[in-house]
Amino acid sequence: MNFFRRHLRFCALGFFMLFAVSALVQCRPEAEAAPDGAAAMTALESFEVVYGVLQHPRCMNCHPGGDRPLQHDDHQPHAMNVQRGPDDRGRFAMRCDACHGTGNLPGANMPPGVSTGWHLAPREMVFEGLSRHELAKMLMDPERSHMSSDELIEHVTSDPLVLWGWDPGDGREPVPTPHAEFAAAFRTWIAAGAPAPPEEEAQVR
Repeated sequence: MNFFRRHLRFCALGFFMLFAVSALVQCRPEAEAAPDGAAAMTALESFEVVYGVLQHPRCMNCHPGGDRPLQHDDHQPHAMNVQRGPDDRGRFAMRCDACHGTGNLPGANMPPGVSTGWHLAPREMVFEGLSRHELAKMLMDPERSHMSSDELIEHVTSDPLVLWGWDPGDGREPVPTPHAEFAAAFRTWIAAGAPAPPEEEAQVR
């Protein structure tokens, strides 16, 4: 009988310990969120995809640091001394739509075009020569990007000028990163608070 009682007490103690451990586990905070550093790393990895696309000639050439559009894969100043003009669509008889129509002309290296009209990005929205840190800060500054976060996402996902980078016409290399991957990376970066890479990562210019 004593043996039976001791065995019963031992089983009861075991069940109590099991219940206590289970209760402690259930009372813990829900799955711990990733540390801020890990979340930022995911966002910065996404921005690396964004940065690579925006530095590609199909994007950068329309976001120059000066008032002349760039062309070709080596970012040459546009032939015939084409200039930005007051509305970013060229000057006088050298208007963009004088050569750039509503679609790509057939043939290698013929003038490209889009349905919304060919034009440069605003002077403040520069990609050329910017480090990762500088480019991230520019995009998130409405005074320079001229867009809110939602408008930026709309721009990179559906604007014909952006989509042209993946369909640039014969004789031009399209952006190698798939557009869906680029758009997803951009959304991820924005959703994470659009962190800028540290300044020490800035490229030497």
